[in-house]
Amino acid sequence: MTKAELYQKACMLPMLPGVYIIRDKTDTIIYIGKAKRLRVRVSQYFREGVPHDNKVTQMIRHAHHFDVIVCQSEFEALVLEASQIKAHTPKYNILLKDDKGYSYIRVSKEDWPRLSFVLQKEEDGAAYIGPYTSSFAAREMAESAMDAFLLPRCNRRFPDDFGKSRPCLNAHIGKCMGVCTGKISKEAYNEAVKGAVHLIKYGKKDILRTLTQRMEAAAEKLDFENAALLRDQIRAIEKVSEGQKVVVDPDVEMDVCALAGTPNSVCAAVLRFRQGRLMDKREFVFHDTADVDQVRNEFLARYYLDDEEEKLSRVVAVDALPEDGAALHRLLEQRRGTRVQLYVPQRGDVAHLVEMAHTNAVERLARESGRYAREQKTLDELAQLIGLQSAPRNIESYDISNWGDGSSVCGMVTFRDGKPFKGGYRRFKMQTVFGTDDYASMAETLSRRCDEYEKFAAENPNSENWFALKPDLILLDGGRGQVSAVRAALKGRALADVPLYGMVKDDHHRTRGIIDDDGREISLNMNRNSFAFVSSIQDEAHRFANAYRKQQMHKKSYASALTEIPGVGPTTAKALMRTFGTVTAVREASIEELQKTPGVGKAMAEVIFQHFRGEQ
Repeated sequence: MTKAELYQKACMLPMLPGVYIIRDKTDTIIYIGKAKRLRVRVSQYFREGVPHDNKVTQMIRHAHHFDVIVCQSEFEALVLEASQIKAHTPKYNILLKDDKGYSYIRVSKEDWPRLSFVLQKEEDGAAYIGPYTSSFAAREMAESAMDAFLLPRCNRRFPDDFGKSRPCLNAHIGKCMGVCTGKISKEAYNEAVKGAVHLIKYGKKDILRTLTQRMEAAAEKLDFENAALLRDQIRAIEKVSEGQKVVVDPDVEMDVCALAGTPNSVCAAVLRFRQGRLMDKREFVFHDTADVDQVRNEFLARYYLDDEEEKLSRVVAVDALPEDGAALHRLLEQRRGTRVQLYVPQRGDVAHLVEMAHTNAVERLARESGRYAREQKTLDELAQLIGLQSAPRNIESYDISNWGDGSSVCGMVTFRDGKPFKGGYRRFKMQTVFGTDDYASMAETLSRRCDEYEKFAAENPNSENWFALKPDLILLDGGRGQVSAVRAALKGRALADVPLYGMVKDDHHRTRGIIDDDGREISLNMNRNSFAFVSSIQDEAHRFANAYRKQQMHKKSYASALTEIPGVGPTTAKALMRTFGTVTAVREASIEELQKTPGVGKAMAEVIFQHFRGEQ
């Protein structure tokens, strides 16, 4: 359906709450939304003259038809929308993915165990506390526990390094018990580690009472050195606790959420307070949108309803309520099973915390825009240098790699928005070119690349496969000859209009400039950003192609070693490699083990077995 037809259809919808489902021409769901009044909301997408941000504009461009589900209430629409988004994960709905994975606090298994913050759990015998969904929370807890119990952070080995050098600065300023002096017993140290683990797992409520009792018992036994250590640990725990600003009653759990936006992105920041102190911070950045209110409407429901393992707070303070605030409030209480306070604080400490969350969102966007600005500046400079109308967002680069017998492969690397995009990397083994011919190999590779683009563009133009995307710029490792050969191969085809250049090197094998098929060379030496960027593209293409060539040579050497055996052809050699993995394993296998390979009978197994025994 055309945009005008979609608008006419939307104008016939009822003025009732419901959920609308927008699909592309392949019938794939690309967006799911809810509305108080379906006719008003859906018609806005397709009415001429209504401004939209980049993401919505792209969604409308791919929209082909839509369905609606009429609901009895706005609350029912909210529940249905959340469940449908979770089931289908449409392309143009926001994805709640922050930049954090699971994190752990590691307690090493040794006589003098050490605490550390790690991002991965390994099978090394150590004890791991976690997982934590936020690296911020795990790191803060580990640091606080080490501060509280004066545990060392240095790389010294105990007891090997006792007395070998002066204590570090942490020991002098009272942040470490000074284990390296040799004055702390192993028993006292291990008790401190156990206390730190208890503090991480259960908080400070019980540990202070336990430490006080142990300090008093040590003093009664006249063990004043241990009593002093326990006293310092108690003071450190109290000091750490004071450093965490108590904003509400320690028994109240509270989340604080605020959003900030730029012309191109929106960031949602969530501060999670537990036991009266900040325990976690999460940030979500959504690109290609500037509509803060629309992101807030979708974000809050998704954040609290998607993660079933996440414990919902009793208090949720936000910078502004979404338009369906009442329905969201009811849904949060339904999920928690108890009363939930969802509100916008107007004054006091909680209002200041909302400001703090907003500041975190603004700072995250500033960091993001700083990175994008540098990359965008480089792309703009490159576009101006070679005469492109706009910055090349999607760049492909190709490099041919040969080896002694005349075989060739090609590596294709891709850069999106100035950064390597591994999802677009591809490898090609020459099918029609025999012998070393870089020009013909490059022409075959780009012709096959064009075949794939034409196929995907015809069958599924919205495919996530990189081959379905037309690049903005193609860079070849080589000079005018490679460019001319590829230009001839693409003549009259779908990629013929893509800007095409070769990357030429100087006598020291360093990138010198880029060249077109007319022999016009553009020097990069005077443009630092473009020079570094193109050099990195050329180096990455060369690395990727060489790695593929070495892999093929490795496999070929295996195959040739096996096909030298009388009666063993390429098919049998491949079957042996799939079964045993290496030629060495085949060489060491028994006749019975060789017979387990598909296509290898007893007679063949004996031939293979005797062949390798004859080499010895």
